[in-house]
Amino acid sequence: MRVYGDSISGNCLKVKWTADLLGIRHEWIETSVLDGATRTPDFLAMNPAGQVPLVRYDDGRTLAQSNAIILSLAEGSALIPADAHQRAKMLEWLFWEQYSHEPYVAVARFQVHYLGKAVADLEPRVVERGKGALKLLDEQLTGRTFLVGDALSLADIALVAYTRVADEGGFELGDYPAVRRWIGRVEEALGI
Repeated sequence: MRVYGDSISGNCLKVKWTADLLGIRHEWIETSVLDGATRTPDFLAMNPAGQVPLVRYDDGRTLAQSNAIILSLAEGSALIPADAHQRAKMLEWLFWEQYSHEPYVAVARFQVHYLGKAVADLEPRVVERGKGALKLLDEQLTGRTFLVGDALSLADIALVAYTRVADEGGFELGDYPAVRRWIGRVEEALGI
């Protein structure tokens, strides 16, 4: 299995972390979004959306979208809760991450850290919604070890990817103490 990913991308890293944690052998193909590697004809032939991460299985099939990939990799593992309600809660977090967290926290980080934009020049809505996402996460993690149940799940892996580097987008993680403690636990569990 080959994983096409950019090491600066939390969406790509969550695929790598999931595969590593589960002992799934894979070849990491560094595919930079900054230098246009996802826009080449060869890459677009594999993924017409021109996005990483992308998994190419040994039989030639491909799969894109980080949360779809990690769900596929973790099928049958403890990273997906066996209890139907807890599994649904894990999925709820995965959907929330892509709709209400990543578009703000990750976008702010990319613009500030990689494009050199000043935090003051970010679109106010991005900052406001990023802070709102971190606040909600902090409230939900207060008194909890992980997001779903008592064990690490894909919800934690998906959300830690950009949360752990939110400060690079101008978000002060010190304002979210439950989030900071959770980041430490998840990083320890993942060995990162």
